[in-house]
Amino acid sequence: MRLIDPDAELEFDPDDVYDGPSRSQKKREVEALQDLGAQLVELPDAQFKRIELPEDLRAAVAACRKITQNGALRRQKQYIGKLMRGVDPAPIQAQLDAFNGVSAAETAKLHQAEKWREKLIADNEALTLFLNKYPDTDATHLRQVIRNARDEAARNKPPKAFREIFRVIREAMQKTD
Repeated sequence: MRLIDPDAELEFDPDDVYDGPSRSQKKREVEALQDLGAQLVELPDAQFKRIELPEDLRAAVAACRKITQNGALRRQKQYIGKLMRGVDPAPIQAQLDAFNGVSAAETAKLHQAEKWREKLIADNEALTLFLNKYPDTDATHLRQVIRNARDEAARNKPPKAFREIFRVIREAMQKTD
């Protein structure tokens, strides 16, 4: 039996052996880029026109949107994935997230608007605070909608005014941004 001396130095350092991502990791990254390209293909026309893309990628996505045959569609999506490898995907993903309302800032704004709506319905003093923070808001309209929302809640009616308050709050918040 051979004993290993713990004080002896190793001939190689395990950290020096790492050559980069594994084949599996590279494949996952390529598939993620293809999925991002597929999301571009499925965008509505209005959003596709607004998104910023390199010209060759835009042309490939536009061509893919016209293809109906499955085999050709699959090959075109692979080609889009290949083009995506030469592009930084982060700005494209950020734009898609903004379209889908996924961005953290958008989510935070929605939560803040929901909190304002709850405060406005529950407390009359909240209206003064809201108008101080967002002075461009139509106070008369907001008061009326709050009264209607309270009335709807008391009578178990559909929440039409409840939704209208949210819309007014969002507009006021967007004006100040």
